[in-house]
Amino acid sequence: MVKQIVRDQMFLSQKSSPMTTMDAGIIADMQDTLAANQARCVGMAGNMIGYKKRIIIVSMGFANVVMLNPVLLSKSGAYETEEGCLSLDGTRKVTRYRDIEVEFQDASFAKKRMKFNGYIAQIVLHEMDHLEGRII
Repeated sequence: MVKQIVRDQMFLSQKSSPMTTMDAGIIADMQDTLAANQARCVGMAGNMIGYKKRIIIVSMGFANVVMLNPVLLSKSGAYETEEGCLSLDGTRKVTRYRDIEVEFQDASFAKKRMKFNGYIAQIVLHEMDHLEGRII
């Protein structure tokens, strides 16, 4: 189901709780809402649609990747950039990293480990910030 985008900064500034198999229904809502906003959005975190759960979805161009309970394992290549967010107006300066490695569970709750670089790494980091209640 397509959900409305949350813009309440008080809600967005709260840390998210771990995803469990009981929360699996959220995955479809994330996929539907990202698809409905694809013209202006390349990633989304659970709290952006009202779920304080550790789930993100990232558009890789050819496919959307769902990451449950992601953990940043490594980062390198710091740089400054400006980002916007569907939940906020305007853009803000932020530090990101060119190369990252993340451990997470996929939509079937199987453990995965992936490396990302460039723009995809930036999107993943932005969405992971949401899970920590960090607003850019």
